[in-house]
Amino acid sequence: MAEQVAKHPVKIMETVLRDAGQSLIATRMPIEEMLPILDTMDQVGYAAVECWGGATFDSCLRFLHEDPWERLRTLKSHFKNTPTQMLLRGQNILGYSHYADDVVDRFVKKSVENGIDRIRIFDCLNDLRNMKTAVKATKEAGAHAQIALVYTLGDAYTMEYWENIARQIEEMGADSICIKDMSGLLRPFTAYELISALKRGSKLPIDLHTHYTSGQASMTYLKAAEAGVDIIDCATTPFSMGTSQPSTDVMVEAFRGTPYDTGLNQNTLKKISDYFQPYREECIKNGLMSTKVLGVNTRTMLYQVPGGMLSNMIKQLDEQGKGDKLTDVLEEVPRVRKDLGEPPLVTPSSQIVGTQAVMNVLFGERYKVCTEQTKDLVRGKYGQTIKPMNPDVVKKIIGDEERITCRPADLIAPAMDKFTKEGKEHGAKSEEDVLSYALFPQVATDFFKWRDAQETRVDLSKADTKNGAYPA
Repeated sequence: MAEQVAKHPVKIMETVLRDAGQSLIATRMPIEEMLPILDTMDQVGYAAVECWGGATFDSCLRFLHEDPWERLRTLKSHFKNTPTQMLLRGQNILGYSHYADDVVDRFVKKSVENGIDRIRIFDCLNDLRNMKTAVKATKEAGAHAQIALVYTLGDAYTMEYWENIARQIEEMGADSICIKDMSGLLRPFTAYELISALKRGSKLPIDLHTHYTSGQASMTYLKAAEAGVDIIDCATTPFSMGTSQPSTDVMVEAFRGTPYDTGLNQNTLKKISDYFQPYREECIKNGLMSTKVLGVNTRTMLYQVPGGMLSNMIKQLDEQGKGDKLTDVLEEVPRVRKDLGEPPLVTPSSQIVGTQAVMNVLFGERYKVCTEQTKDLVRGKYGQTIKPMNPDVVKKIIGDEERITCRPADLIAPAMDKFTKEGKEHGAKSEEDVLSYALFPQVATDFFKWRDAQETRVDLSKADTKNGAYPA
């Protein structure tokens, strides 16, 4: 007789409006493509819809000529029953370096005020100190604070490590925990052990986020469900698989009639898949979605290199006419990572390690030339790595410079007043505009100029040219 398994329905967090689009089409989906299907998505019963944060903010301003804040308000007006979720890079907010606490506090609170219900907060080094301010601000704003731990491999990342850090997260006051496996490194049976360890360390709900890059993600979700995972991140079928997440439709069907049954209606999900299918085909036709990212790449398991990091390294090598050095660089990546304290490979640490590996190979001498970002990582400006760095490498990179051991943001003076003054000088008209400027000064300034030009054009089009009059 088969063993009876206690009922434990798995919830689904849908990623098509953020991470799926970021993974497959470089976050280029305009709000117009989303609008017709939002009300249907709101009927599904997702745990949440991830629709903001990550690279969407920069992409809206830089490429899509959209105000990201206006996009958020529009999305929230349609998601009346479904929690909206964003991804926040801890003290980095949505940028690539640390901001002052007052800027983090205002950004988080404005995000909630404009429509965000759940904030997923991560740090590239899993340094909990770098998430403290964002968690506090999220809770004060009345939103759900989820701490995401970047999943990676290495000697330091034992099951005891994961169990202990889960305990610390609960003590911090977070509402849930996410494992963020951005490279698809999490193997199915390891997932069972990992979720079990997190469950031993904390009573908080556990969300698992992975990518299909290495081809294991659906199996990983199955074993995670058996271990008691509460939520899994999926994408509607046309924007699933490859470097994106497993298919929502497939996982719902796989769990149907089991103790993990999601309870979601497949007919409603089909409407969503059918809606996005033509857009997928359009993206493939115009080259926005490359078929190269739709398959399986087992090199991910060999080198632990996320897809975006791999494409960056290939580009850097091609620009130097050294494309034949890719294998040498891929083999150098784990050595650099070990020298620098085994940081997880996620923005911005992935770019730092990847670029340094390229330089080490191209210059023929390791750490002969280092980027300022590599130096800052060694200085401690990004926080504390899980393992000590190689002292000889530290010496070669920064000499006898004193390294930072406190929380890096403790050394950053309050900056909202400065950004408010500068932002207004560059065209900011609201506090939301000021925050856009704080994160991406030049990009935001260019957007403000474009917006002003559009408004001027609209005003002129309303002019009564016959009488030479303009509207009041």
